[in-house]
Amino acid sequence: MANESNLFQELVSHCKEYGYIFQSSELYDGLSAVYDYGQMGAQLKKNLRDEWWKSMTQLNENIVGIDAAIFMHPTVWKASGHVDNFSDPMIDNKDSKKRYRVDHLIEGFADELKEAGKTTEAEAIITSMEALIGKDDYAGLKKLIEDNKIKCGISKTCNWTDVRQFNLMFSTEFGAVASENEGDNIVYLRPETAQGIFVNFLNVQKTGRMKIPFGIAQTGKAFRNEIVARQFIFRMREFEQMEMQFFVRPGTQMEWYNYWKEERKKWHESIGIPAAKLRFHDHVKLAHYADAALDIEFEFPFGWKELEGIHSRTDFDLTQHAKFSKKKIQYYDNDLNEEGKPYGNYTPYVVETSVGLDRLFLTVLSLAYANEKWTKEDGTEDSRVVLRIPPKIAPTKLAILPLIKKDGLPEIAKELLNECKGSFMCFCEEKDTIGKRYRRMDAIGTPFCVTIDHQTKEDQTVTIRYRDDMRQERIALKDVKKLVLEKIS
Repeated sequence: MANESNLFQELVSHCKEYGYIFQSSELYDGLSAVYDYGQMGAQLKKNLRDEWWKSMTQLNENIVGIDAAIFMHPTVWKASGHVDNFSDPMIDNKDSKKRYRVDHLIEGFADELKEAGKTTEAEAIITSMEALIGKDDYAGLKKLIEDNKIKCGISKTCNWTDVRQFNLMFSTEFGAVASENEGDNIVYLRPETAQGIFVNFLNVQKTGRMKIPFGIAQTGKAFRNEIVARQFIFRMREFEQMEMQFFVRPGTQMEWYNYWKEERKKWHESIGIPAAKLRFHDHVKLAHYADAALDIEFEFPFGWKELEGIHSRTDFDLTQHAKFSKKKIQYYDNDLNEEGKPYGNYTPYVVETSVGLDRLFLTVLSLAYANEKWTKEDGTEDSRVVLRIPPKIAPTKLAILPLIKKDGLPEIAKELLNECKGSFMCFCEEKDTIGKRYRRMDAIGTPFCVTIDHQTKEDQTVTIRYRDDMRQERIALKDVKKLVLEKIS
C-alpha cells in the first residue's frame, strides 16, 4: 500500500510536469479541490468523452444526446429532492473549526490503517460506517469516530461536535437586479446533469419521435460543495459527468438495470481497463428515488472506489416534475395494443448510468503510469517513466522526429505531419537528441514515434518506434499514416 501511495504521488507530480493537470489559480496559491486540465489532459479528456458519446449515441439506435444548461429553474431542485435531501452527514472539530464529511473522515482513517498493515481493522471500520449511514444513525457515527480516536488533520484533537446534515449545492443570485423578496432570485449550480434530461423528456421524445425503450445521454459540468476533497481529481467541487437516462416500461426496469450494468462494465474493459480491476458493489442504503443501485468500482492506488453508478430510479423524477410543474409528463404506448395489452398513457421508469469523466481520466492514468528500470546488455542501468495510455485514447498518436534540423529532414517531417494531422493528433519535434525525445514521448504517452533520417531521403523509409516495448522497425514513409490508423481503430 505504501508503494502504491508513493507511486500515486509520483503520478500527481507527473501530471503537472507534462501538461496534464494543474492546480486551479496556482498563480494565486491555488483553489482547493479545483483543477485545470493542461494541453495533454484536455485532449485525453476529450478523447474519453468522445469514446463514451460514440458508444451511447452512435452505436445505439435508440439513444440520443442533448446539452442542457447548467442553470435551471430553482423549482427543478425542489422537485428532484435536492433542496431537502441532497446533504451528507458532517462533523466539525471544535478546536480547528474545520468541517468534515463523516464518511470521508472515517475513510481517511481507514486508509491510514491499511498503510500501517491493519487491513482487517480498516475493513471492519468501513463496514460499521456503512451500516450506521444506512440507518441514519448519526449518534452511532460520532461514537465510531470517538471510539477509534480519529483526529482532525489540523488540530490533531478528537474534540468533535455532533454529526449533522449539510446541503452540498452551490447557490448564486440570478439576474442583475436584487429581488425585494429574499430568495426569489436564488438559483443553484447543478449538482448533477440528470435533471436536465428529465425536464426535456417530452421535448426529445416528441421531436425525435422516440419509442420506449429509449435513452437520452448528456455530458457536462456539475458542482458539489465537497467539504473535504481528497485524492487529487477523484473528488472535486467542479467536475464533469457523463450520464444516460434510459426510459422503459414500468415492470421492465430490473431487466434493463441488469443489462446496463453488464454493458457498462464491458465498455470500461473496451477502453483498456482490466476486468480484474473492476467489480460491482451494491448500495447498502438506496437513494430516495431508487429501487436498485450499484457502483462499478475500480481499484485505484488508494483502494476500491466508485467509478460509475447504475441506478434504477423508478418513475420518481418524471412524476415529481409533473407534480411541481402541474403539467402531464407521460408516454402513449401504441406498441402495447399490438401485443394485445391495454394501451394508453403511463409514466416511464428510468435506468440511469452515470460515470465521472474526471474519475475515468484518473483511472486511465493510474493504469498507464509506470516508472521502469532495467539493466542493458552492456551492464549499465537505464530507466524511463512511461504512460501506457491505450493508443485509441492517447492525447497524441504520433510524434514525427527529424534526426537533425538540416539536410531537408525537417521538410520531409513537415510533409508527413500535413498528411497525418487531418486524421489524428500528431506533432513534429526537433529539439534535443533522439534519445531524449523518445523519453519525453514515453512520458507524455505518445504511442508511436517516427524518425526521419538520411536514409529516408535515399529509399523513402523511416524508423517507427513503439512506446510500450520500445521496439523499432523500418517501414515505408508512405505506410506511416495507414499503420497508425490501424493501431488506433
